[in-house]
Formats: sequence, C-alpha cells, structure tokens
Amino acid sequence: MSGDLESISEATSGAIGALVSTTILYPLDTCKAKYQAEVQAHGLRKYRNLSDVLLEAISSGKVLSLYQGLGTKNLQSFIAQFVYFYGYSYFKRLYLERSGAKSIGTRANLIIAAAAGACTALATQPLDTASSRMQTSAFGKSKGLWKTLTEGSWSEAFDGLGISLLLTSNPAIQYTVFDQLKQHLLKGKEKTTEKDSSPVVLSAFSAFALGALSKSIATVLTYPAIRCKVMIQAADDDEDKKAEPKSSKTISGVICSIWKKEGILGFFKGLHAQILKTVLSSALLLMIKEKISASTWVLILALRRILLIRQRRLKST
Repeated sequence: MSGDLESISEATSGAIGALVSTTILYPLDTCKAKYQAEVQAHGLRKYRNLSDVLLEAISSGKVLSLYQGLGTKNLQSFIAQFVYFYGYSYFKRLYLERSGAKSIGTRANLIIAAAAGACTALATQPLDTASSRMQTSAFGKSKGLWKTLTEGSWSEAFDGLGISLLLTSNPAIQYTVFDQLKQHLLKGKEKTTEKDSSPVVLSAFSAFALGALSKSIATVLTYPAIRCKVMIQAADDDEDKKAEPKSSKTISGVICSIWKKEGILGFFKGLHAQILKTVLSSALLLMIKEKISASTWVLILALRRILLIRQRRLKST
C-alpha cells in the first residue's frame, strides 16, 4: 500500500507542477508552435523570428489569442504528467522489487522512462493533437476542443503518434540525467539524516538547475523529431487545405518538405525557442514537484497512520 501511495504522490506532484508551468509559459509556447509550424516557401517567410509571432498578436489586437487552447493544453499536461510520473514511479519500484537491486542503473532507467513515456503518449495523443491545432490556428480562429477533435476522422486525432512514441526518448533522457545527478547530490545529505525523518529533497535552486540541464540535453538530441511532430499536428488554413495534399502531413512528407525548402538546417529551425520554452517549463515543473513531494509525503504518512488506526479499531470491535 505504501508503494502505491508513493506512486500517487509522485504523479500528483508532477501533474500539479506541469499545470503551473504550462500556464505561466503558454504565450511563449504558442509563439514557438506557430514559428515551428511554418515552412519557408520560395524564400518567403511570414515569421523571420520568434518575436514576429508576438508582434503579430499585438498589432492585430489579439494578444489574448496567445492563450488559445490553454484549457486543452492544461488538461493534456495534467493527464500526461500524472500518467508519466505514476508509470515511472511504479515501474521503478517494480524493477527494484523484482531485481533486488538497491539503485537503478542508467540503462534500466532509460527503459523505465521510455515505457512510462509510451503509456503517456497513447493516453494523451488526441489531446496533444488538438492543443497543437488550436495553438497553430490563425489568431482568433481557434476552434473548441470537441470541434477540433471531431472535424476529421478518428485516426487524425492520433496524428503524430509515431513520432510521439519516438520522442519518449526525450523524457527518458531528461529524467535519467536528472535522477542520476539528483542521487549524486543527495547521497551526502542522506548520510547525515536520521532514518525516521522526512525524506531529503533538493532545494528549489538545485531542482531548477538540474531540470534545465537535463532538458537541454534531451531537447538538442531529439529536436528534428520535435519539429516534424509540430508540423504534422499543425492546423491548416483553408487555402493550404486546397493547395497541399494530405501526404504532406505524413512523416515522410514533412521530412521531404523541410529538406527541399529549408535544407538540413530547417530541421533545427526554432531550436533556440524550443530550448527556452522546454527548459523553463521542465525546470519549473521539477522544482515545483520536488517542493510539493516533501509536503505530500508528510500527508501520505499521516493518511496511512489514520487508516491503520481505523483498521485496528474495526478489528477490535
């Protein structure tokens, strides 16, 4: 029972952290998504820099449109992080119980993180696709969640699932790096801490720094796949739907389009924006998660004691 409560604690704190970080950084996320989704054609670009997206929203008087799809994104982020952290914590505990090992090696950690990421992708892909379409729609023309999901076929709601499964390597790399560095930092503190005291946790600054470093490494390694996914899930303007065939939204079609129109550097267009957004988001998420975990652990211990007391009273009666 304590293992399940620990997994729920990890999942809940991670989900809350994702919710807060997503809301704070959402305008940046919208600018990033619209910038990444654009493919240069005949040497012409609508957005030459990330700031051009923001200037468009300001000049058109639609600054609030930078928040279009926020509700869907928050729902997707909350569910995704809950599923991921619960799966990651559960698989890690299961591995330690079955193997008898005291700690998890790098290889096992990568496999566990990838498995948790795959479960997350399968559970949240329709919401992920819908939020991407809502973000990349023209300012002021974003549709609601239900209309976005039902305007196409059910299979289209899972656009980009293949790349999403491939991108399970991103959080796998991120959390493996984070956990290894975290264990190294906490090893010295655990020796001086009493066994019955609360678990040792990272400071807010340490969690933020480790989150930023781990996410930077994962983002650089997986960015070409990230941009392809954004383009596949991006909303089409009415003119684009008539001009371009559906094949351009497949993985091979997107790769060929980037290669022909932008060259190899096109696969890294918007990398600086992706790093800025994801590093800040992940660092905030992990910082909030670490601080919440300390509090939720105390609440869980109290809850467990209350349940034990009730069970004893029921047995005695």
